[in-house]
Amino acid sequence: MTENSRPLVAVITGASSGIGEATARHLASAGYRVALLARRVDRLESLAAEIGDGAIAIEADVTDRDALVAAALRVQDELGGADVLVNNAGLMLLGPFGSEQKDDYKRMIDVNLLGAMTATEVFLDQLTANGAGDIINISSVAGRTAVAVNGVYAATKWGLNGWSEALRQQLKPAVRVTVVEPGAVATELPQHTTHEGMRQGIQQLYSTVEVTGDDIAEVITFAVTRPRHFAIHEVMARPSGE
Repeated sequence: MTENSRPLVAVITGASSGIGEATARHLASAGYRVALLARRVDRLESLAAEIGDGAIAIEADVTDRDALVAAALRVQDELGGADVLVNNAGLMLLGPFGSEQKDDYKRMIDVNLLGAMTATEVFLDQLTANGAGDIINISSVAGRTAVAVNGVYAATKWGLNGWSEALRQQLKPAVRVTVVEPGAVATELPQHTTHEGMRQGIQQLYSTVEVTGDDIAEVITFAVTRPRHFAIHEVMARPSGE
């Protein structure tokens, strides 16, 4: 509970599936009221109904600042403001670098990097209002290493990591900034790949992954529920055999 005795509020982008959906459930179980943001509002409404306890579903694309501003107004009016922001919305569009995927590169930069920055900018006043906020940025193992077919995806995650560290230094101690860097997780993420030569292979690889969104959601919930004198700045979490 916050100082004015209202429940703590968590805003989760990309909440319609995968890590975002699992995080919503876990944070709700931990006593948070959750605001679910994504483009697929039908899924959000079903999840909000399942969670109950004041959960709200908001159709919002993180590349649309006006939609995020409208979402922030709803969170303020209906829930009293955000205490936690989970920047989870993301795309992984793999393939060799070249003109064939130029549209994919822009989409990943707009969603993975600029989307997280814009959501944070829009919700920042709410997160700092009580002097006890949390920002969770979902990065990737690709934010620490790169391979031939994930160059732009890796670039967005390296960029997210660097910006997160600068943000941590700026906002401490009022807002804790945590970067979570998952390895392969059994989610819809590989289904986004548009490169024909990559899609089948990456989907086959991910079909064997045992790590789930719930595993990462447990890490996120642990981080935000620590006492305020303790901050977890970075967590790399991957399948034990990866």
